[in-house]
Amino acid sequence: MDDVVKLREQLIQHIDSMASDLVALSHDIHAHPELNFEEHHASETLCRSASQFGIELERGAFSVPTAFAGEVGDGPCVGVICEYDALPGIGHGCGHNVIAAAGLGAGVALARIARSAGGSVRILGTPAEEGGGGKVFMARAGAFEGLAAAMMVHPADEDLAEISAIAVQQLFVEYHGLESHAAAAPHKGRNALDAAVLGYMGVAALRQHIRPSERIHGIFTKAGDKPNIVPREAAMHWYIRSDDTEALKPLKARVLAALEGGASACGCSMSHTWDETPYADMVTNRSLIDTYSSYSSTLGRTVHEAGSDHAVVGSTDMGNVSHLVPSIHPMIAIAPRGTAIHTAEFASHAVSQRADQAIIDGAKAMALTALDVWTNSSLRQEVEDDYRKASPDRTVL
Repeated sequence: MDDVVKLREQLIQHIDSMASDLVALSHDIHAHPELNFEEHHASETLCRSASQFGIELERGAFSVPTAFAGEVGDGPCVGVICEYDALPGIGHGCGHNVIAAAGLGAGVALARIARSAGGSVRILGTPAEEGGGGKVFMARAGAFEGLAAAMMVHPADEDLAEISAIAVQQLFVEYHGLESHAAAAPHKGRNALDAAVLGYMGVAALRQHIRPSERIHGIFTKAGDKPNIVPREAAMHWYIRSDDTEALKPLKARVLAALEGGASACGCSMSHTWDETPYADMVTNRSLIDTYSSYSSTLGRTVHEAGSDHAVVGSTDMGNVSHLVPSIHPMIAIAPRGTAIHTAEFASHAVSQRADQAIIDGAKAMALTALDVWTNSSLRQEVEDDYRKASPDRTVL
């Protein structure tokens, strides 16, 4: 036990010694927001920082150009995950710069003691969480195989045990009509935009008759070229969400039927494509999150259970990982309660003093949790038992 206490102290010391560098890293990534699979600056900056800390990471890992990976040690392996992609228009409105810095801090600290602690850590840079499915592509290439646990922390407006993550699949729809002069010969045209608008309204009506936990939202990505030309083409991009991948299937069929109705009404045709990386619901491992929460409390953070009074609802490709290995995705407070993620306001909080402290606290709580997984065989068994009881769907890929 004394040895474990010393290892905990070493982890804390390592993270404290990196604190200013981790904060600077977070601010650098925040200042250079990059979209799905374009995170060349963030990925390279993280790899270069790891090298300066004495840890070499493989760039372009698992055939994903902006991913990275590195493993140190020999024993039960814990995966620590970094995200670093941003959102169009609002940059780091989801605070992935905080995730990246906290993940790297935890991973490097664990790597420095891995051999003496009898464990191993796999540091994983997973791009394109914001709809690109980076973790899904990496999982198909074996990135998460052999892990005893996987973890990351995500910024929010409160410390929560989990994100209320539901399954999602993206849908791309195109309507095809016939162009004509809108004034001289409108009767010769078939209006693809009208078809798309009616399809949208069909989905809007459908929203009244779905489960409270389900979500459907979309945007128009093409709506014609000029007002005096009957639009020949229109296009939309949709997110369809349900409790899990099984519940998603009938909802997808209902959405398609509503969208096709618009095409039929306007004498147009419709084509569609489902995104190849659907996201699964998040399965939080109770033994892991209880351990993380306990260490968070020693750092002055009370981790609350997500509930009806407060929760962060969304979808993440970490959900897919949680069906493959025992996983946690706790939320760590960086902003005042009530501040929504995916907003410019939240992006401003992602480089606040509170966010900077969350990097250090998150890194410590994850590292200490991983150390317990390494050194406590009873905990490892509990984690495995909880994972099996949750009946994860290993077909999510």
